[in-house]
Formats: sequence, C-alpha cells, structure tokens
Amino acid sequence: MNHKEKLLEIYKKSFNISDIDNIPDALMVFLKNITDNIDRNKGVYTVLITLMVHKLLEPKQDIRRFQNKMKGGFSARTVDTKYITPTLKELGLASMAESGWLTRSLEQPYPYTMNYEGEISGKGMKKAFLKVVDAFQKNNAITENLLRLILNAAILLKENNHVEIKKLSKSDEVLISTIVAILEKHFTAKYSTHGGSKLPVLAFYAIYKSLIAEVGRYKDCELAPLGSHTASDRTSKSAGDIQVMKKGEVFEAVEVKLDKMVDMNTVRIAYEKIVKFNPERYYILSHIGIVEKDREEIEKLIEEIKDNHGCQLIVNGLLYTLKYYLRLISNPKAFFNEYIELVENDTELKIIHKTKLRELIKEYKL
Repeated sequence: MNHKEKLLEIYKKSFNISDIDNIPDALMVFLKNITDNIDRNKGVYTVLITLMVHKLLEPKQDIRRFQNKMKGGFSARTVDTKYITPTLKELGLASMAESGWLTRSLEQPYPYTMNYEGEISGKGMKKAFLKVVDAFQKNNAITENLLRLILNAAILLKENNHVEIKKLSKSDEVLISTIVAILEKHFTAKYSTHGGSKLPVLAFYAIYKSLIAEVGRYKDCELAPLGSHTASDRTSKSAGDIQVMKKGEVFEAVEVKLDKMVDMNTVRIAYEKIVKFNPERYYILSHIGIVEKDREEIEKLIEEIKDNHGCQLIVNGLLYTLKYYLRLISNPKAFFNEYIELVENDTELKIIHKTKLRELIKEYKL
C-alpha cells in the first residue's frame, strides 16, 4: 500500500468519528487549534497528514526527522508532493499548491522536537503542532485516529464552504455585456476576508477552456491545473496564474492582477518567468492599470524581451481582455456556467465570495 492508498483508506473512515475515544483531553485542545485553523494554516495541516500517513506505513520511522539529510530521516516533502497534496486536491479538501514544506517555517533543517527552532505563525500553533507530532511519534496507536480527526475537520470545512449557485439553462438568454457586468461586480465587491483576488483567475481559467476547444491557435493545448493563489510571484513555481501547455511545455501564461497596478517590478518578475519557462506569449492583466511613471520603461523592457527572447509580453486591462475573449467564443453562456462551477468548488474561496455570485445572478434575473 502506498501513501495515497493509505490516505484514501483513512479518509473513508473519517466521515464518522463517534468511535474515537483514545485521545487525551489535553492533546485534543492542541489538535482543535489546528483543525479550527485549517484554511489559515494549510502548511501545518498538510505536514501533519503527511507525517501521520507515513507513520502508519512505516511505524519504526522517527517522523520528526523529515529530511533525508537528517540522521535516520526520510524525505517527507517528496511523499507530500507525490502522494498527499495531489490526493487532497482530488478529494476537494483544503490543500497547498504543491507541498506543505513550501512553508518556510516548516522546512527548517531541524527535527520537529519540542525545541524546534522554526517559527510557525498563528496563536499557539507552533506548540500545538509540536505537541501533536510528539504524541503520535511516542504512541503510534493514536496515529490513525488523530488523522481521522484532522480529515473529518477538512471534510466539514469543505461541506460548510459549499454554496450551490444556479447555472444558466439552455433557454436562458444572456448578453455578453450582462456577463461582464456581473463579473466586474463579483470581482470588485468589498469582501470582509481575503481570497477575492482569485475570482478573475477563475474567470480566465474558464474562458481558456473555451478558447482551447474553439480557437486554432490552441490546437493540441491543455490547461495546467490551477495552483494556489496565495503564493507570491517570486516563490511560485509556475509561469503564471494560468498556464496553457503544449506537448508538456508552457505555451502561454497569464498573470492576473485584480487590485495591483503593473509596475517595473511586475514586468521584471514576468521576464524571469519567461526566461525560465519559455512561453510564446505572456499576459499581465490588471484591473487597475499601469503605474504611469513606469510606462515608458515598461514599454522598453517589453521590446527588449521580444528582441532577446522572442516572447510577446502583453500588458492589458483585465475586463477589456475578458470582454474581447467572450466575443471570440461561440457560447458565452457555457463559459459563465463553467465559471459558476469553478467558484462553487474552489476551496480557497470563502462562503461570502460564493453567495455574492448567487446574489448577482438573482439581481440580474438570470
């Protein structure tokens, strides 16, 4: 049994946890701090799942030694990247972009003992994390139940975050201008929480599904899976928010900026990505626009990129580009339904983002 199979086995047992009675009350307090903050501390949550699954498969392994270079250690990050995070994504549970060990505070080269030197953000989170690790390292008999409790919390988080949104029927008539108006209001609403900047990314992901199916330029192309929208531009290991792939290589990339202006630094970071991933085109789409004092320098750098690399870097308006693409595709209604589905199923969005779309659809009488 590999790590994915073991995780799926425990997942199936995690919908009902009423039989679990072997976790000390003091430990439950620490565990609750973790399960109550899954969406804010996905690194801790993912690392714990990885370590627990590995402990179940390799009971003799000291899972505190999570790097190969540690004496008696193993590569927990490899296990996570290959098995755990992809499986969490398949199940629609909260997950990191690639690995819990992309969280800098969790990848420090010290074993996860109670005097671990890395700083872990969140009130009491470091102590809670190390206490839980210490508990199942010393008593493997509780590992499975601890894992079930964490997975149960992730399942409940998913269920509580699900909002059904009415899709357009075949008989519904809708104008492109109406779709654009709804999207603009959805993107720019004042939300009391983070996550709204991912909404235009989902919209462009949906529109690219239509473009790939219909436009000749994208023949034999496919979309790479969406990553987390919380990684910084420099630390992200992808070419952009959206990657169009052709024969396993990045063919086109899109970086979406909802509430940030495009400045020279934005374009320089894009250039680094262009050199690394070698796309034919790279789009930076901003809802706000370009920093005026940087405009001339940006235009010069775009020419330099074209001359030196051959990639066409395009800086454009977010809504302007979306409106143009909607005119290119044959079925804007299908695009809008795809957007609704992406919003419904996204685990990074909050309920407020989903209910807002539902309200807007009702407001426009669709």
